[in-house]
Formats: sequence, C-alpha cells, structure tokens
Amino acid sequence: MILVIEKVRISQHSKWADRNGKSVIYWMQSSQRIECNHALEYAIELANESSLPLIVLFNLYKDFPNASYRHYKFMMVGIKELESKLRGMGIAFAIRAGEPSKILSDVSEDALVVVTDVGYTRILKEWRKKVSETIECPLVTVESNVVVPVETASPKEEYSAATIRKKIMSMSPHFLHPLKTSLSKIRSLEFDMDNPKMEDVGKFLKGLGMEKEKQYIERFKGGTDNCLEHLENFVTNKARSYDALRNDPTKDMLSNMGPYLHFGQVSPITIALKMLKEAPQYADPYLEELIVRRELAVNFVHYNKNYDELSSIPTWARETLDVHSSDKREHIYSMKELEGAKTHDPFWNAAQREMVLTGKMHGYMRMYWGKKILEWTESPELAYRSAIYLNDRYELDGRDPNGYAGISWCFGKHDRAWKERGIFGKVRYMNDKGLKRKFDANKYVQMIENIDIKEKYINREIT
Repeated sequence: MILVIEKVRISQHSKWADRNGKSVIYWMQSSQRIECNHALEYAIELANESSLPLIVLFNLYKDFPNASYRHYKFMMVGIKELESKLRGMGIAFAIRAGEPSKILSDVSEDALVVVTDVGYTRILKEWRKKVSETIECPLVTVESNVVVPVETASPKEEYSAATIRKKIMSMSPHFLHPLKTSLSKIRSLEFDMDNPKMEDVGKFLKGLGMEKEKQYIERFKGGTDNCLEHLENFVTNKARSYDALRNDPTKDMLSNMGPYLHFGQVSPITIALKMLKEAPQYADPYLEELIVRRELAVNFVHYNKNYDELSSIPTWARETLDVHSSDKREHIYSMKELEGAKTHDPFWNAAQREMVLTGKMHGYMRMYWGKKILEWTESPELAYRSAIYLNDRYELDGRDPNGYAGISWCFGKHDRAWKERGIFGKVRYMNDKGLKRKFDANKYVQMIENIDIKEKYINREIT
C-alpha cells in the first residue's frame, strides 16, 4: 500500500477509525503545490484504494502573525493556479477562511480520513495538534517540504552544519527521486465548494480587508509556474556563476527559490533533481544551501521551541552577549528608525529598503543587516525581537525556519566563538569594510535608490 512514499514521511496522529467515510480530505497548508507533493499523492492513493472522492481543502487564516498583504498576495496567486490545476485533474478544491480546527471539524464530518502536510513553526504545529484533537476521523501527516524528513535526519537539535552535513548527505540519495502524481479514479467536481471568486487576487484580498502596501513593488509573483520559470533561468544562466558571485548583491546570481519554498509552491527535491540533471558540475555549492543549510534550519525550529527568542542561541553566545550588554553603543536606533531605514549607514539602509520595497533582501546583506541590529539596539534581547519582527513583516519568506536560523546565526547560532570585542563579545562581527572587499557596495546602494525612484513614481501615478 502506498509504496511510492517512504514510510518515514508518514505519521498518524490518532487511531484509524472504523467508519464509513464519504470522502478523503487533503488539508493542504504547507505544501501548496501538485508537483512532488507526497501528502497529495498519499491522499490520492488512499482515496483510490477506498473508492472515494478526494477533496483538497485550503484554509485561509487572515490573522497569521506578522503576515501582510504581500504575503497573502503571493500565496493566493499560487492558490488560484492550484484551483485550476486540480480542477483539470477532476479534484474538487475548497477554500475556507477561519480558525483551522473549526473549519476542519465542519468539513471532515463525513470524511474517512484527513491527510495534511507538515509545518515546523509553532503556530503550524499547534494547528495540527488542535485539529487532531477536534475532528472525529483520523489525521495523518505526510512530510514533503524537505529532502530528508527532519526526525530521520537527526533525533535531536544539531549544533552546526558540520554536525548534520554527513547525516543529511548520506541519506539524501535515498529520498532524491521523482514523485509522479497519480490520477484520481473518482472525480469530485460535482461537490459544490462555493469558493470565493478570485479572477483578480488583489480585489479578493481587498474584500477581506487587506489593502495593498503603498511601498511594495511586486518583483516576485507567486505560484509554481512562476517558480519554475525562475528555476529554469537559474539552472540555464546563473548556476555556473553561483559559487563565485552568490555573495555579491549587485549581481543577479541567486535562484530566488526562498519565497516559493516557504509557501511550499515548489519541492526542494524538484530543485535538486533539476540541478543534478542539467547542471551537475555546479550543483555542490547550491545543494549545500538548499539541503544541508536549509534542513539544519528546519532541525533548529523543529527541536528548539524557543527558536524565535534569544534563549535559543548557544550558552557561550548568551554568556558573552550578556557580559557586553551594557557596553556603550555609538548608535542606538528605535524600531521606527530601523523600519524606516533611517540609520547613518547607507549600506544597511539600502538592505532594509530592498526588503521593504521588494519583499526580498539579498542573503549576504541579510547577515550584515542582522549583525548591525545587534550593534545598534539597546540590548541583545531587543535586537533579536526587532530582527525577527522586521524579517517576518517584510520578507516574502519570513516566518520560516530559514529566516529564524539566519537571524539566530547573527547572534552566534550554528557558529563558533571569535575574537572578543565590544558589544558582540565573542560573536562574529561584520562591518562595511567587509562589504566593500567583497563587492561594489556603493553600486548596491545606487541599485536600491533606483528602486526607490521607481516606487515613488508608481505611487505618484496611483494617487
């Protein structure tokens, strides 16, 4: 039964009930795609074996912490695409807004089973736990957003990339294989889903009370189709230069997969297999980031319940920051000043503006950005909270294990002790001289100023 899916991806949260269900429900939440979606495949095969129709349910939660218009717009463009694709497969797709356990309790009343995907952050785990305690039928989760399932990769929180790399890379060949989506034997389109109309996603969101952010420029559009265009461009035109130029924000050499991975609009397996097939000679440095580093971040968030608090960093880092917490800071900025990019540092301001305007800051600049928040804030605790808020609020891939691990790294996580200095103690330090050694930092500032000019022009036209 279900031989194409590794058993370690599947977890049952309640006993299989002896019930005569009328459908199988896939509660699609963290894996918002059809391609290489183990949870969807499992649900299709369960439905086929039980001779039941499959209904795919997406639960729109309007009050997700720190999520804003840009996040919902990116996500719902993908959901609109999904609705069309599932209809083409003869599968009903339902969109419901509200608290997940209430929605699932109502929708699953006559279901044989509810299948869902895996989320790693606190709120996503809480949703699944509450749903499992509320619904009357079994809840089964299927992990599909990592190459190696998190608890298979390691039974504990790992200290660094060095401690998890061998485990991940030794197991990944077993999991790196294509997953063909089965056909649903029983069509479910006759079910009246009564979905909201989404011909215009912007109008749909406005109807939910979400107004477009005036500063936001939609550089990246959501959906698997748009994602695969970026991926094709990366593999064909950028992969050969990725290792040499990935830390230069003046060069467009990144894959831009982060937002799509965050919303589950693409599988890391799809990305990895394409790299290995079409650009194998350039794959290693990219797969280090896609698999080892990304799944180290998932490991961190899954096992450390305080992943979004300063207490999540190693003991040596907490102790050294505490010793230097009262050190005199040359500059101290309020949240309003940070959010508005009103610091003395043109490079930091440019990074903040890039994030606010486009929803994506270059990865190298995000490290510098986080280090400077630590340097310019009254205390390490406040600095950590400020970085989490700004990243979650403005990054398209905010509220994500990668973001939490990246910010935590700025405070010593997954790193080692360095030479002691003021404010930072033994936590790694970064300054603008380092930026200038790696790339033309002034050119980066000019690039962001050009985006600013475009943004002001667009807003003038709107008003």
